[in-house]
Formats: sequence, C-alpha cells, structure tokens
Amino acid sequence: MDGLILPFPYHHVIARYEAIAQKQSGYANVPCAVRDCFPEASAGPAVPCNDVVEVFVRRNLKITPRPYPSAKQPTPRYGRTYNPKISHPTPHISNLKHIFTAMSIRVEALTKVYGTQKAVDGISFTAEPGVLGFLGPNGAGKSTTMKILTGFIPQTSGTASVCGFDVVKQPLEVKRRIGYLPESNPLYTDMYVKESLGFVAGIHKIHEPAKRIADIIEQTGLGPEQHKKIGQLSKGYRQRVGLAQAMLHNPEVLILDEPTSGLDPNQLIGIRQLILDLGKTKTIVLSTHIMQEVEAVCSQVIIINKGNIVANDTLQQLRKNNGDKSLEEVFISLTNN
Repeated sequence: MDGLILPFPYHHVIARYEAIAQKQSGYANVPCAVRDCFPEASAGPAVPCNDVVEVFVRRNLKITPRPYPSAKQPTPRYGRTYNPKISHPTPHISNLKHIFTAMSIRVEALTKVYGTQKAVDGISFTAEPGVLGFLGPNGAGKSTTMKILTGFIPQTSGTASVCGFDVVKQPLEVKRRIGYLPESNPLYTDMYVKESLGFVAGIHKIHEPAKRIADIIEQTGLGPEQHKKIGQLSKGYRQRVGLAQAMLHNPEVLILDEPTSGLDPNQLIGIRQLILDLGKTKTIVLSTHIMQEVEAVCSQVIIINKGNIVANDTLQQLRKNNGDKSLEEVFISLTNN
C-alpha cells in the first residue's frame, strides 16, 4: 500500500465500484476484485460518493465479464437465478495499482483567499496522463490554481500534490516533475534563444544538454530563430521559447496557461499536434479561451466559475449531459451567471 496515490479514501472507491457492479449484474452480493487486490481497503463505512469519486470510478474501473467463484455465489435479485456456468458482470482489475498511481495531479478541498475574496473555493479534482482542458472566464480561479500547483503561491487551505509530492511540503520534488508556461511568459529578452535554453538546461542539470536542446528546438519549431535574441522575436515565437523551456527537462506534468496566444493559424496546427503527442505520455493541464483548441486536443474538461468547479467530465460526456450542445454553448450556460 505504500506510495499509492488516491484522490479519496479507498472505501469511497469500493462503495461506488460495488454499487455499479451490483446494478449491472442484478445480484446483491458481488465478489469484488478491489478487495482481493487491497484487503486493507475494506475498512470504512459505505459513504455517499461525490462527483470526483463518480468520475474516477466510471473512467478507470471497468466492469468486465468474469464467472463467479462457486464458493461465492451471490444472492439473486429481481427474481433472477444464479448460474455458475454463465459469466456475469463483476469487477475485475488486473492492474489497480497502476490506475491509482497514475493520478499525476491530486487537488482536494483547495482554497485560496485574498483578503475577503475567495479566488478558489474548496475545489477537488484529479488529472491523469492525457490533456486536461482547464476552462473558465477571466477571474474564475484558473491561474490561481495553476500557480498553487506549481508552488508559485501557497494555498490558504486544502492540499495539492503532483506525482505524489505535496506542493507545500516537497516543493523541490514537485518542481523537478513539472513544466510551467505561465500566462505572462517571463523570458530574458537580452538572451539568445539557444543561450536561454542552455541556461535553463543548466538549472535542471540536464544530461547531454546540447542534444536535448536540439531536440526541443526541432519539436517547437524554433530552428529558424534559434540564433536571435528573444527580444527580437514575434509574440508567437516568444510563446514557443516559453513552451520549449517548460518542456526542456522532460517533466511528467506540463501546466500551460494560454500556450497558443499570439500564434498564427499555421503555428497553431503544429503546437496543437505537439500537445496531443505529449499528452500520450504526460499529464497536461491546458488553460485556454479557445474552445476549438479544447475540442481538438483535450480528453477531459474542467470548467471553473467564481472559484468553484461547475463541470468535470470527458468532453464527450460533458456535451451529452448538456443536450449535445457545442462546448462553447455549454461553457456559456455554466458560467454566464
């Protein structure tokens, strides 16, 4: 059990997991593979589950056919008769530990107060490998949340962890595993592009920095501008330099605040494809106001409004739950109040 990262207590997951299995199978007493994998997880009462648990369970814990063991014949419900020769839907997890440790970001009851204003109001969510669209109107709390996750500012209360490391208690471990492109994109404008990447590589003590820098320059399309001073670059190319610096140390998590700001349509296509490719192996939190961008690259969407999460689901399910409206229409209906 040591080292496992869960976004909520074990028994919350088990209670919801078994409830889904019982409903699908029609039997009250369902043998649960979760308990087989983690006997310690059985402790604790069955509790009402919140939206975070529901999304986590339905996305990650799949129900697959498996015959009941003869010694654990369940009590029939709804007049159905149990037949041990027939496969019934029951929980089956072959790699539960991987699912739990895959939670690269965990936020629980996170709050940030400035004076009398709550910029972030007790939000909870998790993020796993893939691209998470983090959306909201201006002033909703997006940038504040991202600054907390990166250790840039402290939270007032609640917890946040990146790859299992607490952002307050283990900030250096978090920074080793995170790449951050803030909205302001601070750069040393008197440095040359390649020089600035070399400077960042030195901070991260990257092995074979010249090779890594060359790879990143190619990935971000900085080749034609690599020998120019950053101050001479257009806004679009400055954004690419910021993205290159965030990616340089090959972090497990990337937090990108408006990464495509200032890019022309041709540049947009390349950077979006890069984000998609990176999302296959990394956890990416992408903040943007461009809904088409979210639809193009994001697998999960969180919408925050006035410091509270008003939606947290897959893009497909979010649209389905809102009458198959476009993401823009869903966004407006959830935040225009």
